[in-house]
Amino acid sequence: MQAEKRFSILITTKNRKDDLDFTLQKIQYLLDREDVTCIICDDGSTDETYSFIQENYPEIQLIQNKRSKGLIYSRNRLMDLVTSEFAISIDDDLHFVTKNPLEILEKAFTENSKAGLFSFRIYWNLEEPKTTNCNEVLHQTKSFAGGANVWRMSAWRDIPNYPAWFVFYGEEDFASFQMFKKKWNVYYLPEILVNHRVDLKSRKKNTDYSLRLQRSLRSGWYLYFLFYPLSVIPKKLGYSLMVQFKTKVLKGDLKALKAIFFALINLFLSTPKIIKNTNRLSMQEYKKYQKLEDTKLYWKPEDK
Repeated sequence: MQAEKRFSILITTKNRKDDLDFTLQKIQYLLDREDVTCIICDDGSTDETYSFIQENYPEIQLIQNKRSKGLIYSRNRLMDLVTSEFAISIDDDLHFVTKNPLEILEKAFTENSKAGLFSFRIYWNLEEPKTTNCNEVLHQTKSFAGGANVWRMSAWRDIPNYPAWFVFYGEEDFASFQMFKKKWNVYYLPEILVNHRVDLKSRKKNTDYSLRLQRSLRSGWYLYFLFYPLSVIPKKLGYSLMVQFKTKVLKGDLKALKAIFFALINLFLSTPKIIKNTNRLSMQEYKKYQKLEDTKLYWKPEDK
């Protein structure tokens, strides 16, 4: 008799075959477990990722977008295929440093019945940290990291899918607001450490810096209009614009000015979608939400 699959590991990838291969080698011990299944979505790669996974990892369930549809669309496709109780989402350039993550997750879900999702402790660096010591403890947060988390699938099925029209950025906050409205909690689980193999300092020099900033800004503004009480939106939007001009544009960052301009156009053009998907917090809910701890996306080893 085939063992029940308790966990699904979900990975979206595009043109990062080597990174993906490294990740899969690192988590092979999890893929070998009878209670784990792995599903990968190749989002229109042109570097032969699809055939590489077929040939080298035949046990993995593989789907493909013939043309790139974006990260969020791909994550929705993966979540639709999950039949297990829990679904772990990781980026293709991220792996577990903690050696027994599944046992920790089962215990955490058992002890926290209203936990819809746990977000992991993330070390952003090309190399693993030399020390993994951490004094942080489990706590509820506003949102989570999109590529380093685990869903309770009953919570996922209780809310709308990720907003594919966001394309990139913001789907985590969208889901978190929806969970908050449905009384599901999001937690930061520092007991599980992952290594996101990214050099953050070099990101600003990348050719897609302006596009990333544009998408980040517009998703934040989308969320204001989707979920915030109407009375607080002008102040929040004004403050966001002020910060961008003060910290970037007035210091000569013309790429940031371009990103702001196009993000505002995107906001205007998305008005029909915003109206259709609005699920606004009451002022009481908003105040309660604001008291939650901020999302933990970055962890640095403590100096010894």
